[in-house]
Amino acid sequence: MTPSRDISRLIEIMAALRTPVTGCPWDLEQNFATIAPYTIEEAYEVVDAIDRGDLDDLREELGDLLLQVVFHAQMAEEQNAFSFGDVVEAITRKMIRRHPHVFADKDGNLAAHHVKEVWDRIKAEEKAERAARRPPEAAPPHKSLLSGIKAGQPALTRAMELQRKASTVGFDWNDPRAVLQKIREEADEIEAALDRNDKQEIAEETGDLMFALVNLARHVDADPEAALRATNAKFERRFAYIEQTLAAQGRTLEQASLAEMDALWNAAKTAS
Repeated sequence: MTPSRDISRLIEIMAALRTPVTGCPWDLEQNFATIAPYTIEEAYEVVDAIDRGDLDDLREELGDLLLQVVFHAQMAEEQNAFSFGDVVEAITRKMIRRHPHVFADKDGNLAAHHVKEVWDRIKAEEKAERAARRPPEAAPPHKSLLSGIKAGQPALTRAMELQRKASTVGFDWNDPRAVLQKIREEADEIEAALDRNDKQEIAEETGDLMFALVNLARHVDADPEAALRATNAKFERRFAYIEQTLAAQGRTLEQASLAEMDALWNAAKTAS
């Protein structure tokens, strides 16, 4: 089998990998749940390539992400649920419906600030239609304002969305400084949990602190995911400075004391 620019070749490859007996043993063992973490990981790899401005890498990572879509579609087709073509048809229908200002038969141009309003309205209509198609037993017992926040999102992103949705009915802080005070309270509660040496409580309070930090990011118009990625990159740069400085001295990390590494960390902060 040879490479191709045609999506059908990728679908054929995936089908071959999933063919019993002759396929790949690892691929044959997978299911939706076991593949889901890889799908999330590949999405993050795409974002990383974008952050680094590496378009060659972005091409590769987009291919890896596309493979995840094909993988899920192949498993669904094996269960006679849907095929890759159904996925494509569903998203093309959705995009046409959500952009009447672009694809309408008549002149339906909208101002930019109205586009999101139309998008949100149509999304709500689609959600209601999907709910109507579900069997009665699948209907949730209680319709919550937060029901539409998808559980599969990264925790930081979902925290942001939960807070945004709650804010639409006034359940929100009015001042970032009030959120900062809440962060201090949560930090104090962690300290109290540490004094009690209650691991479960410490974990819960740590989660509360992270949720409050996301709230602060939202109030100051910062993307918490992007902010944390930037901090991760900063940490890597400064830690690399420690490694490189020690290496220039003919020493390893294991040969340095914490105090020495801390001093080099502070030097790295000054340098950057």
